[in-house]
Amino acid sequence: MARMMAIEAAVHVLEKEGVSVCFGVPGAAINPFYAALQRNGRIGHVLARHVEGASHMAEGYTRAKAGNIGVCIGTSGPAGTDMITGLYSASADSIPILCITGQAPRARLHKEDFQAVDIPSIAKPVAKWAVTVLEPGQVPYAFQQAFHLMRSGRPGPVLLDLPIDVQMAEIEFDPDAYEPLPTYKPAATRAQVEKALAMLNAAERPLLVAGGGIINADASDRLVAFAEIAGLPVIPTLMAWGAIPDDHPLMAGMVGLQTAHRYGNAAMLASDFVLGIGNRWANRHTGSVDVYTKGRKFVHVDIEPTQIGRVFAPDLGIVSDAGAALDLFIEVAKEWKAAGKLRDWSEWVKTCQVRKRSMLRRSDFANVPIKPQRVYQEMNRAFGEDVCYVSTIGLSQIAGAQFLHVYKPRHWINCGQAGPLGWTLPAALGVRVADPKRKIVALSGDYDFQFLIEELAVGAQFKLPYIHVLVNNSYLGLIRQAQRAFQMDFQVQLSFENINAPEIGVYGVDHIAVAEGLGCKAIRVTDPDNLQSAFAQAQQWMDEFQVPVVVEVILERVTNIAMGTEINNITEFEDVLDVPADEPELVRV
Repeated sequence: MARMMAIEAAVHVLEKEGVSVCFGVPGAAINPFYAALQRNGRIGHVLARHVEGASHMAEGYTRAKAGNIGVCIGTSGPAGTDMITGLYSASADSIPILCITGQAPRARLHKEDFQAVDIPSIAKPVAKWAVTVLEPGQVPYAFQQAFHLMRSGRPGPVLLDLPIDVQMAEIEFDPDAYEPLPTYKPAATRAQVEKALAMLNAAERPLLVAGGGIINADASDRLVAFAEIAGLPVIPTLMAWGAIPDDHPLMAGMVGLQTAHRYGNAAMLASDFVLGIGNRWANRHTGSVDVYTKGRKFVHVDIEPTQIGRVFAPDLGIVSDAGAALDLFIEVAKEWKAAGKLRDWSEWVKTCQVRKRSMLRRSDFANVPIKPQRVYQEMNRAFGEDVCYVSTIGLSQIAGAQFLHVYKPRHWINCGQAGPLGWTLPAALGVRVADPKRKIVALSGDYDFQFLIEELAVGAQFKLPYIHVLVNNSYLGLIRQAQRAFQMDFQVQLSFENINAPEIGVYGVDHIAVAEGLGCKAIRVTDPDNLQSAFAQAQQWMDEFQVPVVVEVILERVTNIAMGTEINNITEFEDVLDVPADEPELVRV
């Protein structure tokens, strides 16, 4: 045993739990933690410009690699409230991050002290656990419990609030004796899997819906293996995009009201059975339950018992970690196939493949100003199969999901349920910290980009290079499109005549000047034929200067992107191609 400050013991626990870097902003009430971090010397730190930005960096760090847990640090009061959006985003998508806040001394908590706020009460709805640690001796074990909870069952975030006098109190702690707690993950039984396969075997047109739980379980290879053994078409949700490569013959497209493919929705509507693994039937995926479920049976596998039946009651529910369930599905499916008991769905697969070749959306527009669809076509050409896309919300993300290609797990990094504007930029920095060699391309509309634009300076300071594609129509594009239902276009235009940059006309903000002022490189594109050279220039600058590089693409002001009220009621506008199924060279999705 050794005598040390409680906060020094906490830093030892972070190290023992595998933490190698933190994201945060120091302040008076958390300075003891920073002093312990400095003395430790083995845990890195990235200084954010905004605590919300730090929380999204922690999210990006977690989402980038299996086993990662991002850590976000802030002082008392507003630092904690700034973290709430990051906690919400992480909680909604089952992402473990640890948020650590400083707090006023215990004796001042009830006296409305400066920056003293009951942050656990604020955070509890969006965290697996949120607590103010009041006893110094509990500090290292509160951290131990935090990691145990974040990793067990459905993953999620934790907030630990530490009064400054608790941090600085001395306790007895032996770092050498510390061990992380074992995690708990429920597992399917063989009887459950056999029942599910029997129901599958009775179907003529089955689909396998793969959710983000497969990514969290690091089970994408097992998903593909099971799909190939059984011959099942796969529908990844947005959170699982890349779990099966886009060009895999069993990848049947995404389903939904917005981030979906025409052929994916058509496959769902033609199906008679759905096996969902690690998904939560999110409303942007399903639309109304009546349309989504009509005429088909469902098996739902999820790690969280209360998720089963939350949106609709499946015909069979199985509480299990996605990886553990897939292990058994592979084992039983192999046995049944060897014994000739597994049904052949090859004709159904062929019909899904025909849809995938023929039910397309056009992207080869030559218009100036540029149509957004052309941007994604050129991104596919420029960035290849190894690229990792990071995006949050808006028409940019929706169109990106409709037109881009993703080939690997954790290469589409997206906040699915919360969708906070500003998320993309700091999340991309977190991904870069997690993986210094990955090819990272972020995708933002102009408003998302402006929300936390100051975090570009973090990329410049800490040499965190990536390419940020900024599609600029000087509009709140998604809200503008939604306002059509109310016959209005109100308070969604971001356009104005910038007296300092008359060359950009009504596009308002000079993103090039802002990016350069924050220490990064930037280039503006106004002609679609210049997109490839701009992407090549961005790559060259990124390699040379080791900073984020912004490629701003000036879009036409108004483009309506395909979406609708139901999966059988999607408005496609003018950009539809009905390509003969025997002419795959015309595919432009």
